[in-house]
Amino acid sequence: MSDSDERERIREQKRKELIEEHSDETVGGDEGTGTPTEPVEIESQAHFEELTSEHELVLVDCYADWCGPCKMMEPTIESLAAETDALVVKVDVDAHQGLAQQLGARSIPTLLVFSDGEPVERVVGAQDRSTLEGLLQQAS
Repeated sequence: MSDSDERERIREQKRKELIEEHSDETVGGDEGTGTPTEPVEIESQAHFEELTSEHELVLVDCYADWCGPCKMMEPTIESLAAETDALVVKVDVDAHQGLAQQLGARSIPTLLVFSDGEPVERVVGAQDRSTLEGLLQQAS
């Protein structure tokens, strides 16, 4: 149980750090869109719905901390957040099982592209950057 408690404490600390970072980064972006330059950790179903409805283009990364392919994808996901106009959000399937089920994330990583609040693309498994960029371009 102590490992689980420690993991949850670390996650909560990381969430707070990300929120603080994003509140600084989203003020006055290049195009005034306020899109964070780092992936945003989803905190709840309501948070997910808010972000996908507020942003025109969203890349959703359904992942788990213990997933090797998910860890391999991390640098790609981070660079897409920094270098594209898409909002990149991360859904921890262990912490948000209901949301993961709703998104159809039966295997991880599962990546979805939302355009205007609606899912338009889905890929399962580790993907290369060019594939993900192509999906984002098609959806925009």
